[in-house]
Order: sequence, then C-alpha cells, then structure tokens
Amino acid sequence: MEESIREKFLCKPGDVRAYSPLTLAYIGDAVYDLVIRTVVVERGNKPANKLHKTTVKYVNAATQAAMIESVLEDLTEEELAVYKRGRNAKSYTSAKNMSIEDYRKATGMEALMGYLYLQDRFDRLLSLVQLALERTERTI
Repeated sequence: MEESIREKFLCKPGDVRAYSPLTLAYIGDAVYDLVIRTVVVERGNKPANKLHKTTVKYVNAATQAAMIESVLEDLTEEELAVYKRGRNAKSYTSAKNMSIEDYRKATGMEALMGYLYLQDRFDRLLSLVQLALERTERTI
C-alpha cells in the first residue's frame, strides 16, 4: 500500500532509520488509527458515534501502552530499538488525561508502527497489532 503512494506522488524513499522518532510516531499514529478503524468497522456496521466510541477505546495512550507492553518480548532487537527511541523522544505535546509514562510508551508504539509501515513491512505491523489486541482486548 505505502509503496503505491510513493509511486503515485513521485516521493523519493528516504532512509527510514534516519527519521526522527517523532516523525515515525507521526505517521505511525495515522497508520495505527487506520488499522483500528478498519477492524472496528469490519466487526459490524454501526452508527458513526458508536464506531467512534469503540475506536477511542483502542486509540488512546493507556491502551496503546498496555498493547506495546504485551508484545515487547516478541519484538526483534531492531523493533525494540525503534520503540525505545520513540518512547524516549522529547515531545513538545503532553498527554491529555493520561500519565506521561503511558504517553511515552504510546509514542514508542506509534514510532514502531511508522517504522514498519515506511519499511513496507505492513504484514509485521498487522501481526503485532493483532497479537497485542489478542493479549489486551479482555482488559479494554
């Protein structure tokens, strides 16, 4: 999917390893949101407000922190390094109604999502989200 975006808009791929962790989190946030919205919609056609309420359960710092914690042992060394770079990045925004610890973990998860997406490793991204959902969905 991402490769066709590059082709359509004549984007030159950069060295993803050189991107700042907050840049990776920026795109990762959108990719993660799209994955979750797709899952929510495909699980049943509902009014938009109900879809939104369900999505918010998954797209928030506390849930994302729990999800990434549940799969840390399954990450490769490379993936763990990307997550840690994102988690430790100095953000200029703060968490709304969430702990700073959860916010940083969520940023790390988003950085990892962005990294995998930009590396054209969407299958791995989906596998990690699926595994995290299986391990945490009962608590959401």
